[in-house]
Amino acid sequence: MERVEAELFTDPGNDAVVRLPPRNFPGVLIQGDSLSIIRADIAEIVEACDHGDVGEAREAAAILLSNLDELLARYTAALKAHGIPIPFYQAP
Repeated sequence: MERVEAELFTDPGNDAVVRLPPRNFPGVLIQGDSLSIIRADIAEIVEACDHGDVGEAREAAAILLSNLDELLARYTAALKAHGIPIPFYQAP
């Protein structure tokens, strides 16, 4: 284990935006339980696809997409609030 100083750009919740040295851009720290939930959501989509249930797969995927959109919005808002350019293309 190595101890390092990190820059915190949001509150230290389940999806904190932090920058670790020597990275140029911050990342999102996702807690293990939240990561497990994302994995379970994706597994649900795969299972629905395996069973040919496109409607259920699409519904689960839409929820997951919405959650990821919220996380991405939190990330971009944190960067903008601190004058850091967004490191990826954003559709207008």
